Amino acid sequence: MSSVPVPAPPPSAVPSAVEAHLRRAARADVAPWLHVEVARRMAQRLEVVRAQPAVVIDWWAALGGGGEALRARYPKARIEAVEPTAALAARSARAAAPPWWSPSRWRGAPVVWREDGLPGDGHAQLLWSNMMLHWSAAPHELFARWQRLLAVDGFVMFSCFGPDTLKELQALYRRLGEPPAAHAFIDMHDLGDALLAAGFADPVMDMESLRLTWSDAAAALAELRTLGGNASARRSAGLRTPRRQRRLVQEIEDGLRDVDGRVGLSFEIVYGHAFKPPPRVRGETRVSVDALRATARPSGPA
Repeated sequence: MSSVPVPAPPPSAVPSAVEAHLRRAARADVAPWLHVEVARRMAQRLEVVRAQPAVVIDWWAALGGGGEALRARYPKARIEAVEPTAALAARSARAAAPPWWSPSRWRGAPVVWREDGLPGDGHAQLLWSNMMLHWSAAPHELFARWQRLLAVDGFVMFSCFGPDTLKELQALYRRLGEPPAAHAFIDMHDLGDALLAAGFADPVMDMESLRLTWSDAAAALAELRTLGGNASARRSAGLRTPRRQRRLVQEIEDGLRDVDGRVGLSFEIVYGHAFKPPPRVRGETRVSVDALRATARPSGPA
């Protein structure tokens, strides 16, 4: 008997912290630099897929920073941006609108949807999601929704943080007796199982480790805030006192510098893609009673 894949557990991000992150992100002019870089790397992985989609869904497009890469890869495709909030939808529409002098401006407004107002299922050939899955409260449910939005033989491609992200900072927080520096990120093998459970086929999971460095702790912490800050359910309830904050900054300065003297942190980037297979057709087999009796009858000696 085949085992049924177990859906991946949800990350421990607090919904209120995610909402706060989305409000801050809507006020930013551009997507985080790291997201744009990961989008560029993920777009290179599209070379293994020969299909040319007519409709591409860019999930959380404003935060993902992959719009330019998608338009360059699929210039003839209809790209639909999907956003979690009205503020991000407005920002996405402004970013996608062509300049006033471009002939493409006369083709109509950019296509932007809210998550709660998407069109019917099965209308897209590619669903692209860059650096958002680690914010989802229920990744396995989100996979199922993505599967419904795709046409048969359509495919999903996504990226997100993996569990080794910020491992040095997490270790430092534990040593200081601090709550976690970030919420838990899901292992790529669990995400692969969740893809299968959602009805996708041939999932391919991969990861790469990036090492980012900064001149000092203040620059590192400022960059981390652009990526969403701390959304752990076990994070500190209030703000740190100035003395506690100074201690944290000093510990980062003293303990997280690389051999070149720069503050360094690791980021695990998980990539995944899978296809939506045709639905299974349950066939009907007709067998006569006489034939069944013949197969059940014991055979005599030759």
